[in-house]
Amino acid sequence: MDPLGAPSQFVDVDSLPGWSDAYEAKQLDCHQSPVEKARVDVRSPFPYRKDINEKIILWKGDVALLNCTAIVNTSNETLTDKNPVSESIFMHAGPDLKDELQKLKGCRTGEAKLTKGFNLAARFIIHTVGPKYKSRYRTAAESSLYSCYRNVLQLAKEQAMCSIGFCVINTLKRCYPLEDATHIALRTVRRFLEVHGDTLEKVVFAVSEIEEATYQKLLPLYFPRSLEEEVQSLPYLPADIGNAEGEPVVPERQIRITEKPGIPDDASDEEGLEADLSFIGSHAFARMEGDVDKQRRLILQGQLSEAALQKQHQRNYNRWLCQARAEDLSDIASLKALYQTGVDNCGRTVMVVVGRNIPVTLIDMEKALLYFIHVMDHIAVKEYVLVYFHTLTNDYNQLDSNFLKKLYDVVDAKYKRNLKALYFVHPTFRSKVSAWFFTTFTVSGLKDKIHYVESLQQLFTAIPPEQMDLPPFVLEYDARENGPYYSSYPPSPDL
Repeated sequence: MDPLGAPSQFVDVDSLPGWSDAYEAKQLDCHQSPVEKARVDVRSPFPYRKDINEKIILWKGDVALLNCTAIVNTSNETLTDKNPVSESIFMHAGPDLKDELQKLKGCRTGEAKLTKGFNLAARFIIHTVGPKYKSRYRTAAESSLYSCYRNVLQLAKEQAMCSIGFCVINTLKRCYPLEDATHIALRTVRRFLEVHGDTLEKVVFAVSEIEEATYQKLLPLYFPRSLEEEVQSLPYLPADIGNAEGEPVVPERQIRITEKPGIPDDASDEEGLEADLSFIGSHAFARMEGDVDKQRRLILQGQLSEAALQKQHQRNYNRWLCQARAEDLSDIASLKALYQTGVDNCGRTVMVVVGRNIPVTLIDMEKALLYFIHVMDHIAVKEYVLVYFHTLTNDYNQLDSNFLKKLYDVVDAKYKRNLKALYFVHPTFRSKVSAWFFTTFTVSGLKDKIHYVESLQQLFTAIPPEQMDLPPFVLEYDARENGPYYSSYPPSPDL
């Protein structure tokens, strides 16, 4: 209650009905006919997930009135836009917000910046700038709008926020088609929750009366509330559903893979990414199965120059990268076997690999390689370190040397050059022997970078504990084997 007993104008997100609450359609039961079962087996790239749906709220109302951890303000590059969303936020937050925004010195399109909520019920405001839409620059606009949503969500994760209220970031003033923008908004949030769902308890889409119908229409495509709704929505998904993170697949990237052996000179560049990717796998070179050892022998024999080999390797890697950006890798991402955490004592990015989360015998290892490339490509442009948790792995989690050699041979030179350390946590005698043979006889230049780490206490001398997102089972194992010194350290909510 406000002073004098007046009811508060703010709305608690916990009091709002969830996306699934009003859904009363009959669920498919276990006695369905073979025809019905066959239809269900054709799964959507956005499958029914009750745990994710429980986090989603569609609410017709003013985002400024939401009582949640943070709300989103859509503005312009100077953060002075006078659209209905911004004006309401400024009115309810009070004059201190304008003073705070002056310190931010603007915000570029696609970025996200944080301020306090001041007089709002929300603790924080995340400000972002949506793109101006022109049909001839549609690709750039799609990428920028994706960045808005992704950067807002990433900021919420970094600040350990438990709930967030989204306005519709694309404003009428910026001329972005509402339905196109809604597709990007929903699939970006969906892909983020698939990987980082444990970090957010509630995501509210605060919409106007005009926007509500579009959200009601498109939400089932990305957040189906039953297997039946998933199947019914499948035909209505757009051709471009983005990559594993929801990012639009940029058509211009097709240029990178058009100059491949086997494609006629008169082949059209406009046949689309799907047609172009169909050539991959039709012959040895396009399948990226070049014999590196044979190429090295050719160098020694003077038949292939080092520069020619590097050019060929770069072209090969670019094909993998393009395929990684085009493929739906959400099933691999959901394993949470590879993720970025903080920085080490030298300020280098820390990437974590959780061996126990890699069911080698149950997944497509080529897709695993593609996911590694997709995640690591932008990380490897600067110095980084890898932390591999071998904790409680078994035979079903062991990556064989052939896969590791293929990975090592495929990746770009920057991966090897900028990898400064590989921390092998909780190794066994067998794993040490295997690693020694692999780094001695199979690949070169890696042995000196491997550091065997027997305890988390030893790891924390190189990487501060607050910079690490640790799986709970790793903490429990280390406390049991090495004592409870770090057992009270909070595990990552993602894991």
